[in-house]
Amino acid sequence: MCADRGSVRYVDAKPLLRCLSVLQDNVITRIEERVAAWTLLPSDNGQSLQVTQYGVEEHTAQNLSYFSNQSLSTSNEALVATLVFYLSNVTHGGQILFPNSEDKSKIWTDCTKSSEILRPIKGNAILFFNLHLNTSPDPSSFHSRCPVQEPEMWVATKFFFLRPTIAGSSSEECSDEDDNCPAWATSGECEKNPVYMIGSDDYFGTCRKSCKVC
Repeated sequence: MCADRGSVRYVDAKPLLRCLSVLQDNVITRIEERVAAWTLLPSDNGQSLQVTQYGVEEHTAQNLSYFSNQSLSTSNEALVATLVFYLSNVTHGGQILFPNSEDKSKIWTDCTKSSEILRPIKGNAILFFNLHLNTSPDPSSFHSRCPVQEPEMWVATKFFFLRPTIAGSSSEECSDEDDNCPAWATSGECEKNPVYMIGSDDYFGTCRKSCKVC
């Protein structure tokens, strides 16, 4: 479900709770300025910060959430970079891994072997680029997330695109990226496949309009 609460929209989709900021205040403006200075990426090319909560998830060796380099922009702009802020400490799980990394070390590909540098720690951030300098997709940015085991995890994610985006535009924020979305939503795919249909901290969602989350 989606509900408006002041300047924030809340979307519930187990196992995550998404909160998408829609108003720009002084705090957000200062954060955006620091992000632009650190990443050297133009703030106009970024979407609004997106906050997501992950609860404790079932832990199995294969229980990973995978995200491709498919464009997240409703205007079909190419995704250039992804910035993830960790807003809480996670004792076990929650690491972002890169199975296709040129460095084949298990640190980047195995939840049980990952180092402390990948563990979600409050105040830390991870930035990775989804495109090469020639704007061709970078397969090594294909990534997965280890299941959160203890405790819950909060993250804020910002996506940067090849061209400027119009922050806060309801027509751009709320749309479907596939003509099949209405039929998929009717058949229950919003509940069965929430990451693809609605989105996650790394994927904006293909059928947000049909799933009525915006």
